[in-house]
Amino acid sequence: MGFSAAGTTVLITGAAMGMGRLFARLAAADRAGAVVLWDIDADALERTAEELRDTGCAVRAQVVDVADLESVRKAAAEVRNEFGRPDVLVNNAGVVRGKYFWDHDHESDTKFVMDVNTLAPMYITNEFLPAMIEDGGRDCRILNIASAAGTVATPRMAVYAASKWATLGWSDSLRLELVQAGHGHVKVTTVCPSYISTGMFDGVKNPLFAPILSPEDVTARSWRAMTRGTPLLMLPRSLYLSRVAKAVLPVRAWDRLADRLGVYHSMDAYTGRVKATAS
Repeated sequence: MGFSAAGTTVLITGAAMGMGRLFARLAAADRAGAVVLWDIDADALERTAEELRDTGCAVRAQVVDVADLESVRKAAAEVRNEFGRPDVLVNNAGVVRGKYFWDHDHESDTKFVMDVNTLAPMYITNEFLPAMIEDGGRDCRILNIASAAGTVATPRMAVYAASKWATLGWSDSLRLELVQAGHGHVKVTTVCPSYISTGMFDGVKNPLFAPILSPEDVTARSWRAMTRGTPLLMLPRSLYLSRVAKAVLPVRAWDRLADRLGVYHSMDAYTGRVKATAS
């Protein structure tokens, strides 16, 4: 029998807008008992919460700076006091900086991206994972949103790529650790999508065979993969082929191919949102 979110507690980071809001809608549509929304944007977060309250599920909206460990610890304690531990954890919050590495500022760019994209999922997961492990009778799910940038190097994405390579390595290692230690009731799904039309990657040019993805499609397929306990989901499917090509071709041969496919120039005209936030 497959996993069902009905009656469960679902926690979603970056829940105020974009994919986070869509994940929240999917949780409500699957009749989750409670949906916990984390985001740093208080106004947008409340709008999403109000939308979900009309569905009948319990909703808890918390303003959380996932880049700050103390903020995460405080919010997690409140969740445990009210709901216990979540059955489904969706680590969705992410930020991007699109420029050459030497143009990054240490604090506002490099540290910020690594804190939100890499350390935050680790901090958050560690707050709830021990209870998930101890409750061996109930299936739990962890859904980590990584990126295709975590599998293929791309100019003007050095720090973002680093953050997602780390996320992918951590997420899949965690999956294996849980299996090895006999905690198979906690399943980890890692999603590596290419560019998504959420506004976060405005200005990018999609590589050949990798169309810009819709957030609705990515969240729906990610949610299905999570419920099935699928270890890894790469979107679009052409990413699986590029992964093989990169592994078997000599580096310079792969570089020539990736350049011709447009991978290495996809960020040339990147603008992104006017104001980047941890959403």
